[in-house]
Amino acid sequence: MKIAVMQPYIFPYLGYFQLICAVDKFVLLDDVHYINRGWINRNRLFVNERIFYFTIPLDKASQNRLIRDIKVAIGFKWKEKLLKTLACSYRRAPFYKEISSLVKEVLDEDQRYISRVVLVSLRKILKYLDIHTNIVAGSAIYANQHLKAQDKILDICRQENAGQYVNPAGGIELYNSDVFQIHGIELHGLKPNLPEYKHPSGRFIPGLSIIDVLMYNDPETTREMLGKYSLQYIPSRCSLSKT
Repeated sequence: MKIAVMQPYIFPYLGYFQLICAVDKFVLLDDVHYINRGWINRNRLFVNERIFYFTIPLDKASQNRLIRDIKVAIGFKWKEKLLKTLACSYRRAPFYKEISSLVKEVLDEDQRYISRVVLVSLRKILKYLDIHTNIVAGSAIYANQHLKAQDKILDICRQENAGQYVNPAGGIELYNSDVFQIHGIELHGLKPNLPEYKHPSGRFIPGLSIIDVLMYNDPETTREMLGKYSLQYIPSRCSLSKT
């Protein structure tokens, strides 16, 4: 069993999906504190020849509250605005019809909590791409809100009887490979690779929302891109000292 754990991000970039594809089960870490100006409720598109941030408005979002408890704000026409933005900016994209319909399906679910919106969006995108990684909300399963940081990850791995934990390479220094080895878990760092794809702007902007990727690439091509990551096994310091 390979496990990855990440905070829920709305329509995240390709590298987030590469992490999903690298594991058997992907856990949304929704019982940790919300981060202001993160990626939980916003992402980037390409609009009018420039990078554009779209945002889902939240009700009383605060770093003192858990992600799972934060609701989407009502009384805003953000759904209509997002769909209109897609229509204005991507209507000539080869897969506009399919992807705008997919986004509309997510928004029509009318979930009250941002973590649920993210969960629905990820599952629908994976279904569209015919990818079968199991995605779950951590708070609904593991009952370990009292644990923090590495201890929380280790507990999830233990409950799942996981033999491997995969984390983005940029954050691998947060973990002690010796401790993972003691628990019989291999620690791996994933380095994303963001392949260039044809864009009508004439220039490639890496790291945009998966929406941009899907607008210009069919499912087969997107799956090929999702396999372009590299994995690095992180050996324990004890094993290194013996060699």
